[in-house]
Amino acid sequence: MKNDRSWTEIDLTNFKNNIKELKKFFHPQAEFMQIVKADAYGHGAFQIAKKAIECGAISLGVANVQEGLLLRYQGIKITIVILSPSLENEIEQILENDLIPTISTLDFAVKLNKKGKCKIHINIDTGMGRSGFYYEKALENIKKIKNLENLEIDGIFSHYSSAEEDPEFTKLQSDRFEEILSKLDVMPKYIHISNSSGVITFPNKYANLVRLGLLSYGIYSNKDMKNKVILKPVMTFKSRITQIKYAKKNDSIGYNRTFIAPENMKYAILPVGYADGYDFLLSNKGKVIIKNLVCNIVGKVSMDMIAVDVTKVAETKVGNEVILLGDSNENITVENLTLLYGGLSYELLSQIGRRAKRYYKENGKIIDSSPLLRREFMPKDLSDNKLGNIIETAIEQRLQSKEIANLVHEDILKRLFAEKDKDIHYRRNFKHSIKFEESTKSPFGRGNERGFADNFYLTSTTLSFTKKLQNDYFYVACAKTESDLEKYFLRNDVEYRWLLDNSINLKEMFFTVTSVKVNNIELYNEMKIADGCIEIKCYHPNLKSLVGKEVDFSISTKTYYPKSSHQLSVYIIEMTQGVNISFESELKNVEAVPIFSGKSKFPKILKSKNKISISTDKDEWVFPTSGVVFVY
Repeated sequence: MKNDRSWTEIDLTNFKNNIKELKKFFHPQAEFMQIVKADAYGHGAFQIAKKAIECGAISLGVANVQEGLLLRYQGIKITIVILSPSLENEIEQILENDLIPTISTLDFAVKLNKKGKCKIHINIDTGMGRSGFYYEKALENIKKIKNLENLEIDGIFSHYSSAEEDPEFTKLQSDRFEEILSKLDVMPKYIHISNSSGVITFPNKYANLVRLGLLSYGIYSNKDMKNKVILKPVMTFKSRITQIKYAKKNDSIGYNRTFIAPENMKYAILPVGYADGYDFLLSNKGKVIIKNLVCNIVGKVSMDMIAVDVTKVAETKVGNEVILLGDSNENITVENLTLLYGGLSYELLSQIGRRAKRYYKENGKIIDSSPLLRREFMPKDLSDNKLGNIIETAIEQRLQSKEIANLVHEDILKRLFAEKDKDIHYRRNFKHSIKFEESTKSPFGRGNERGFADNFYLTSTTLSFTKKLQNDYFYVACAKTESDLEKYFLRNDVEYRWLLDNSINLKEMFFTVTSVKVNNIELYNEMKIADGCIEIKCYHPNLKSLVGKEVDFSISTKTYYPKSSHQLSVYIIEMTQGVNISFESELKNVEAVPIFSGKSKFPKILKSKNKISISTDKDEWVFPTSGVVFVY
């Protein structure tokens, strides 16, 4: 962070602690939805979602389709509920991305029903006065929605308007909602009405889901809450001094001369302003912390700069760290800063750090970061060439090398854009186990011809993975030379490739498929030997119905590997998510040399007496040309 002009620190340990404290107020049957709308109130929706899931969240709440799409794009798989009304032109995206829309009008429900099957949550307006079916009309509308054959009512909810400060009206809303529930023929899976404040102030027994928002980020919606639950702020916004200046008595500072120095003073310039989300209304009101001392903002908050009185701060200098928001000091909590100008905590949180890099911390250590100028979206209005140029330029800036950027773009990314008409497939849960055993008998039968068993290990392999089935058959290929095997790398109907030692003849006795399954269906196989290769076609009549669907593959073989080689290589030639490669033998001093390209170049290596395994996390992507060399 030493090179950053400003940055935000997101403390995931504090977030986890806040969830733990809030759970103490849950009814025993209740689970929770984490609200991550508005980029998780400025904290970063993706990272907060991951930590919330780890803490037990069963679903995520977003404001609109775009927020849900981005989380799906980033790999979040759990239930995502769109809490605000959606538009008709968003229905296709809702269905394609397995999002759950909120139904607030019968008209939208009818249009959604015509497009396809979909789980929904129904919103009841019990007094909030925004979206949702008015509570007096709710039952008749629910009945009509139940008759729409493609819609499954997964949840019904309402929303407290002032749970933090108006117990009488909160009870009225709760009673209205409970009365509607009591008249339902069939109760939906999820019932929810409590927001963060409602969890603390008005627990109920009929709801089995609560929505955690502001309080989970360590921000109190009402000062009285501090006496009921101890929370810690998750976000801290920081900057550093870029200039030290001096003003004489009666000098003005900032636009429109709104601050006149009452006496000679020293002040500092900070490189942040309202363009960074630090609210303009904090002009002449805001406070910051420098060297543990509270300093006042003087003059108007500019687009890119703030002036701060540092007269009483000893030995200030350019580069000194400044805390603008979120520290444990009461003067700069979000709640107290917004009180200075009558603003909202929600507003300030969601706008802070627009140009600042986020750093995610856990147990005091930085574990992740997200970049400057966060503008995450999936473009639809760019041509392939223009988008390709943007990507290549971005890679070049990141790697500081035009040559490497060109190589990455040409060899990997260009396929995804220039060749978008070709299906892009990848594997998941890739597991490849290889076992060496002493061969007790020769494949030639009696006589142990040519001392074969003394020179080769009997080798058993099992490869399993999940992938979309592209044809109602596929091949297992084996060759004696790399050039012969390479031609199978480009074929999408080959799922297993093995390089046989050049000294072995291409015969069935030296390479055999012992089992091949798709979704536990044992496939038929036929071997053909031609052009220096063994081709084994694997097929079954039942595969036709599985084409285009994601299925589980399992391929087991027996072959022979030369003892004199002293190394065995395993290559990954497709995009793969989650890898585990293991080598088992009685050999001593076996070492594994992983050559991985992806987010992590150093996978986990686990050794036991006779086995060595290389693995990544199940969600981690590994790029083609990765692999492992086992040296023995």
